[in-house]
Formats: sequence, structure tokens, C-alpha cells
Amino acid sequence: MNKKVALICGISGQDGAYLATFLLNKGYEVWGTSRDAQASFFSNLVTLGIKNSLKLISMYPEDFRSVLVAMRKCQPDEIYYLAGQSSVGLSFEQPADTIQSIALGTLNVLEACRMLDKPAKIYHAGSSECFGDTGGAPANESTPFHPRSPYAVAKSSAFWLVDNYREAYSLFACTGILFNHESPFRPSRFVTQKIISTAKRIAKGSSEKLVLGRLDISRDWGWAPEYVEAMWLMLQQETPEDYVIATGETNTLKSFVAAAFTELDLHWKDHVEQNEEFMRPTDLLISVGDSSKAKQKLNWQAHYKMLDVVKMMIR
Repeated sequence: MNKKVALICGISGQDGAYLATFLLNKGYEVWGTSRDAQASFFSNLVTLGIKNSLKLISMYPEDFRSVLVAMRKCQPDEIYYLAGQSSVGLSFEQPADTIQSIALGTLNVLEACRMLDKPAKIYHAGSSECFGDTGGAPANESTPFHPRSPYAVAKSSAFWLVDNYREAYSLFACTGILFNHESPFRPSRFVTQKIISTAKRIAKGSSEKLVLGRLDISRDWGWAPEYVEAMWLMLQQETPEDYVIATGETNTLKSFVAAAFTELDLHWKDHVEQNEEFMRPTDLLISVGDSSKAKQKLNWQAHYKMLDVVKMMIR
């Protein structure tokens, strides 16, 4: 039997690296894209010891020809579009780049799929940020969108593009609306990694302070390696559908901070300061997801919650 071929767009990031590992273990031939594959270090792939097991190619998501050439080269059975600017905070500073890389990139992937010699299944990485503030009510697949950042606007646009192409052209395309999912591969600009790495330095003797914005925001934090399995499961179904992926548990940022310092035998209040510089123009107060549909149809549920995530990131 021929191996299934998977193309991961944005393989160098957290989710791409874990997904690549997962698919290799499933026996896939895995291709991965980066804007400049020859010049990229792919440190996450090196850390996981899988870089030499992959086929890495350059692809510029905003350039349709680049996308089409990459897809025709690898002839994928499954495409995972994880590329694009991924920071909510940075999207306020770079709104145009954020919207282009996410929305135009998704559009180019969908258009290119229509021109492939064989049909490919498409996974699009959605985001819980699309829901905006639900007032503490768990968001599911029927919850209306109310995006409150350029990143969320871009992800919402991409979601509706996938929905439209699925209906108009009968593509097997679906969106995973993932809530926050963390790991040691989170870049330092993400608040969870900032908390963990700073707390570890302080525990080793650093006199620095952990400087944060709001501590009262609540998020639904899960473990990234679990979430990539849900992506794969969506493409193994008979019909393409969208799914919310979450733990169903929400915790304040203050609780996350406290858990991290407690794990290192420190008291967080001795080491944390707040600064308005790190407060966004708009920020969601509470975010929590309801992944009942994923449990029912995909037989998927999160086993690791916030306290587990903190411990695993530290260790």
C-alpha cells in the first residue's frame, strides 16, 4: 500500500511540529512548508528528532503560484493549513500582515485544491478568538462570532472561506476551532511561555520581575500534543464538519501564574508586576469552550488541564 501523503503548511511552529510527529507515527509521508525552507533552522523539528524524516519545501502562502507549485510537487492526500501570523497581541501592531497571511493564505490553499489532479482533504486552523467574549458561556459550534482583534477578524474570514468552498465546490474542508493550547514550543512572545521561562530563571537566582498586563482574564488552556490528534481525526470522517476543541475548563491568568511559581516553590506575588504596556486595546475577559461534539463524533476529549500544562511546560 502506498503511504498517505500529508502537507503541513507552517510545520516549524508548535502545532506543525507536534502534528508532524503524530503523522509520522501513523505511517504518513510528511511534507512541510516554510517561507524559506533552505534558510530555516526548524529548531522544533530538530528537538523532536524528526527533521530528517520529513520533506521540507518553500511556500509563500500569500502567493497563489507558490502554493499551487508546492501542492503539485507533493500531491497530498491531506493538507493542514497552520501557517499565518499567530499572535493576537502582534496583530494589533501588524494588522495587514496578519489578515493577509491568514485569510489570503487560506483562500490560496482552497483555490489550489480545486486544481489538483486528485482530491485532497483540508484542515484549517481556526481559533477560539473568533467568538469574542461570550460572557462566560462555553462556546460551541453554534456560538456566533464576535471577533475583537485583527487576528480574530482574519481567522473569522478564513473560517467563512472554508465554509463557502465546502458548500460551493464540495471540497472536503473543515475548521478546527481550537482554544488555547500550550507546550514548551510556544514562542516567548506568548504569555504562557513568558510566565514559565521567567519563573524558571527567577527560581535559578535571577532578580528580574515578571511583568504582565491583566491578570483577571480567564482562558481555556490545553496541551498542544493532544490537540493535533483532533486535527487528524477531523480529516478521517466521512463528511467534513467544523469542531470546537477545548478542555471545557477556564482559569484566570493569575491562577496560571500562581501555579507556575508554586511548582518552583516560590510565591508569585513576590515576583510579579503589572504594566499597562502589556494591556491590549480590546481583550476577552473569559474564554471557555464546549467540545461535546468532538467527544461524540470524534471520540476526542482533553485529558490534560491547566495545572497539568503548567507542570509539563516547567519540566
